[in-house]
Amino acid sequence: MKRTLLLAALLVIASLVLSAPIVAQDRADLLIWADSTRAPALRPILEAFSAEYGVTAEVQEIAMGDIRANLPVAGPAGEGPDIIVAAHDWIGELVLNGSVVPIDLGDEVAAQFTPQSLNLFTYNGELYGVPYTAENVAFIRNTELVPDAPQTWDEVRAITEELVSSGASQYGYIIQTTDAYHFYPVQSAFGGYLFGRDDAGNYDVNDVGIDSEGSIAALTWIEEMARAGYIPPAVDYDVMHTLFETGEAAMMITGPWALNRIRTSGVPYEISNIPEGPGGPGTPFIGGQGFMISAYGENQLLAESFLIDYMATTESMRVMYDVDPRPPSFIPVLESLDDPDLAAFQAAGEVGVPQPSVPGMSSVWGAWANGIQFVIQGDLDAVTAFTDSAAQVREIIAAGGVAVAPGDSSMGDVPPEDGPQMVSIPGTVNTPMGCPGDWQPDCADAQLAYNANSNVWMGAFELPAGSYEYKVALNGTWDENYGGRADRDGANVALELAEDTTVTFIYSNDTHWVADSVNSRIVSAPGSYQDEIGCSGDWAPECLRSWLQDPDGDGVYEFSTDAIPAGDYEAKAAINMTWDENYGAEGTRDGANIPFSVPSDGTVVVFSFDSASNVLTITVGG
Repeated sequence: MKRTLLLAALLVIASLVLSAPIVAQDRADLLIWADSTRAPALRPILEAFSAEYGVTAEVQEIAMGDIRANLPVAGPAGEGPDIIVAAHDWIGELVLNGSVVPIDLGDEVAAQFTPQSLNLFTYNGELYGVPYTAENVAFIRNTELVPDAPQTWDEVRAITEELVSSGASQYGYIIQTTDAYHFYPVQSAFGGYLFGRDDAGNYDVNDVGIDSEGSIAALTWIEEMARAGYIPPAVDYDVMHTLFETGEAAMMITGPWALNRIRTSGVPYEISNIPEGPGGPGTPFIGGQGFMISAYGENQLLAESFLIDYMATTESMRVMYDVDPRPPSFIPVLESLDDPDLAAFQAAGEVGVPQPSVPGMSSVWGAWANGIQFVIQGDLDAVTAFTDSAAQVREIIAAGGVAVAPGDSSMGDVPPEDGPQMVSIPGTVNTPMGCPGDWQPDCADAQLAYNANSNVWMGAFELPAGSYEYKVALNGTWDENYGGRADRDGANVALELAEDTTVTFIYSNDTHWVADSVNSRIVSAPGSYQDEIGCSGDWAPECLRSWLQDPDGDGVYEFSTDAIPAGDYEAKAAINMTWDENYGAEGTRDGANIPFSVPSDGTVVVFSFDSASNVLTITVGG
């Protein structure tokens, strides 16, 4: 094991300790952010590292999605990690906002990783992560119902028709209703694509292929299956697997993360390559997870040396695999395994392509998946659905892909001249935010950023457990301030945190309501009308021009507008500005879109969300 970098890093830390005044040290020398799956694997590794080299090391358990969102916020405030466990497709966004730094593994260490996994973590010619797993989906079938692997999608349909007509299974092939990732192997088999590639193999975001002939042909195949009753209209991950486990579905596409569930179900199964189509083999995305170094950490040398000298070993990588069995990127561990299922997944991935890591992918996924959902649910035909999805993706790319980073006013858009030029959160939260004292409306560390697409001010801050109070103040003074009921000079807002929490604050200058993500749910109403009210595109949960607000605190969130032109539209309710949690008709999670019609321009439309039942009601005409 190479120790050169590690010894150098330890010498640097030792010199800093000897030269610094004696103060209480709350932060570990090496801090890692990881989710609940990876954190348990990392703790014994860090304990051994800490004991061997006399440095303090800690892993904080943070949800995977929150790691990416919080790094640009907590990092500049000195509260972020040195290393994050991340998905490879975050790289574009994190590099763009300067949150991660490149890492040089050296030829000897790099040779121990699969070239495919290193390629995933390479962006603009530089490596930004140490991979530990690279994975892809494959085709899985119930061998009692489907003894032989279908070679083409025409065969999949024929088998499905036979199974359903004979009563052997309620469905044949099953697919999740809103999931572009699992649909892409079908799309590619028909000659469709997401983004084109340049001569160097890089994704060309200006070449959007969602509305290409092949992509529409693939969605038309799904449309025909759904219209024939072979694909049900509301299937999520759990429903898909339940149908497969009970024999009600015989074929599906999924990844190695599902192996434990499939194996324990007792269903006889076999894993094979994605069936071919008119465009050739079904091509899955190759995704990876690994370790990235924060650009904000003070111990970057220690972080790099830990990853190269301590993580890039058979012992450490085997621990990661044992906790969460996924195809290892580290060749010595990969070659030590004797698992025919993992071998089958790897065989299916031989024709795979890297999952795009371009900025704005989280929004791209949503726009793309909406088109699939509308077709399966019967709301739109394939041509219309993917034409709309492609238009939305082009708007996302044209807008730069990445939303304004909350919690950093320097990254905000220019606010309107007729409104405040500064919005802050003064209160007892100020000291933990990094201010020299509390209740300081002019503190730079307490400022929110203006988001032009949403027409709100917003910011996210990592706050320790405790009891707090705050208000919102405009232009750095107390001259104009509001409490939690949108009342000028109103009462302070109480904030209780049982544990260290990243809190998002949002303020609308139109209504003067300030909300936080602990006391309130951040509810928006994405739909086909949003571009009419000023959003950059439709079906955008992150656009808070459709923000439903609850200033009286009764749990009913409302938003009204008279800016929607006459026409027919659809909408849903989304929580926390993503599609991760959304509610459709009758309050059903991931449920059907809610239709509404506006009879004439200028008609008032009211969106009302009951947080107790998760029901979104749309009232036209006030």
